[in-house]
Amino acid sequence: MLEKAVRDHLKGRYEQLLEQGQFPSREKLKEYYATFRARFAPEKLRQLDGEELLNTMHAHGNRDSLVYWLEFKDDEEFPGIFGSIAGGSALKFGIYRSKETRAWMTGHSTVQKEISVADAIQVARSHRDQLIAGAQVLEDVAFDSSDGNYAKLQDRIGSDAPDVTDTAWGHKYFSLMYPDKLDDFHAEEFQRFHIRKMLQVPPAREGRYAAAGRYVSAAADLQIPLNHLTTTLNRINGRPYKVWRIGTRLGGTDDIWPIMREENCIAIGWDSIGDLSGLADDSGGKDKIREQLEAEGDIPTVASRNANQISSFVTRIADDDVVLAADGEKVLGVGKVTGPYQYKNADSHGAPHRRPVRWLNTQTWKLPETEGLQSTVRQLNKSPSNLVEIERRLFALSPEPSKQPAAAVVSKLPELEHIPERIQAILERKGQLIIHGPPGTGKTYWASSAARQLAAHYAFGVKFDELDSQRQSEVTGSDSIEGLVRICTFHPAYGYEDFIEGYRPSVNAAGQLSFDLREGIFKRLCKDAQNKPDRRFFLLIDEINRGDIPRIFGELITLLERDKRGTNVRLPVSGKLFTVPKNIYVIGTMNTADRSIALLDTALRRRFGFIELMPDAEALGTAHVESIPRLVPGYRRAMSEFAIM
Repeated sequence: MLEKAVRDHLKGRYEQLLEQGQFPSREKLKEYYATFRARFAPEKLRQLDGEELLNTMHAHGNRDSLVYWLEFKDDEEFPGIFGSIAGGSALKFGIYRSKETRAWMTGHSTVQKEISVADAIQVARSHRDQLIAGAQVLEDVAFDSSDGNYAKLQDRIGSDAPDVTDTAWGHKYFSLMYPDKLDDFHAEEFQRFHIRKMLQVPPAREGRYAAAGRYVSAAADLQIPLNHLTTTLNRINGRPYKVWRIGTRLGGTDDIWPIMREENCIAIGWDSIGDLSGLADDSGGKDKIREQLEAEGDIPTVASRNANQISSFVTRIADDDVVLAADGEKVLGVGKVTGPYQYKNADSHGAPHRRPVRWLNTQTWKLPETEGLQSTVRQLNKSPSNLVEIERRLFALSPEPSKQPAAAVVSKLPELEHIPERIQAILERKGQLIIHGPPGTGKTYWASSAARQLAAHYAFGVKFDELDSQRQSEVTGSDSIEGLVRICTFHPAYGYEDFIEGYRPSVNAAGQLSFDLREGIFKRLCKDAQNKPDRRFFLLIDEINRGDIPRIFGELITLLERDKRGTNVRLPVSGKLFTVPKNIYVIGTMNTADRSIALLDTALRRRFGFIELMPDAEALGTAHVESIPRLVPGYRRAMSEFAIM
């Protein structure tokens, strides 16, 4: 059973999301599961053999195959709402068919080998038989959500279906077949993270199936479908993060907690090491640190341990990780990392290696179990009770769900005046708009003002001007963090590599020139939005018409459409999957003295709404429907937005 405070919190957020239309109905869910079953149920797979079985099971290029439905299928027939297994090599399925050679391949991503069609069929048969056996195990499982019952399930299904049980795709198949018995978190890291966020110690038995009973129990407690529960948890909690203990004494003596607290950072010593900004790009960086420490007098074992700590501080701690500033057994502060490694040479008080942090609480307390007292930098992952206690304290700091119905939250904001109100209305409908007009009409002012107000409203429920300085920084960003509202300016030299991704020159610590793949402003924005689905992110593109928009946008020409949000495409440079989340909004400004709307790329025009500002916009502040330029008739409706006169 859930604790009352957790139950009330989850119920409140669930009801908000439900009123916003964020879930399919129970009837729709049953329809989606039935559609999957009609194609891939054990009795269907049992009827197949030979190349028909192989192609039905494992042909990625076949949109009617099982692997395609599990990894890529996302449309009205079967939406992508049942947990992602995207990413990694196609070899996660055991075999795949090469696009180039059309041969069947197996092995590992770095060492692959070609196999015959007959051998590939044998693999497909084995997988088919194990899916059937695993489904029978689940069929026999009683509706008992206890840890003991699900520990037995873990053992039985692991024994009867050893090759598919401990895979994300196998777990997804079983969860779609038995959505009342298994959750749709397909990675154990996610399962155990969200259990801790519900303030429960995860089951002692490890495995993807052992944890499912907790979700079955929580969904029954809340009287909602399992899929609705996992979606709600994803929206509230975001992605898993690591928890780190950072010691506050240099060499066990000098106390630097006051510096950490006042300068909003975590810090470590080893000032003789120098700036480590290039460590992440240096494959031998940790060994160089160890060698330097040994040269300074550390014995090899100590030098190796300290090099690991220093390297972890610089390269492994990530944005949004939770940090505990600790002096021995005493926890002095709990915070969240807000930015990358920084080196402070002057006035560092012997602790030049820094990471910016937003301190959430600075009360003194103790962890239930002693952990990591001999380390300066240590990831806390040994004691589940410690992690749950940390989550309990974070939960106490989290804001309660708004008592307003969700409809009130997403309605037009009465406190916003005319132009921001129109901006919000179009963004809710289309996701992006362009504010256009002659010089001096306040296009950039209105765009940035509306973005700040909307971001503040959706994140904190108040106007931007009513936020304290710390929360204003969360909206607009600062030197150490990127905010909910971000700004870029297009110009003739601006390109895809600036906006999405591309190779850029850099000089490493040894003075050598190299070209590194770097993420552009929009790709970083999309990653942040995926990690924080409960926040809305805004990108302001000033002078949008001065750039080569089709070249800059690339895949976005498709992905920006509201009904294409969440669709995965593979980027041509990095080869990685990319998607535009639904919680991203784009506002462009365009000076019509430079270029007419009618000259914009047609594919772009139909994806954007438009607002026109005239010289007397601020004085009149009234709206009427824009007189649309003479365009292809099919585009007239998409262009019929508001104009401000």
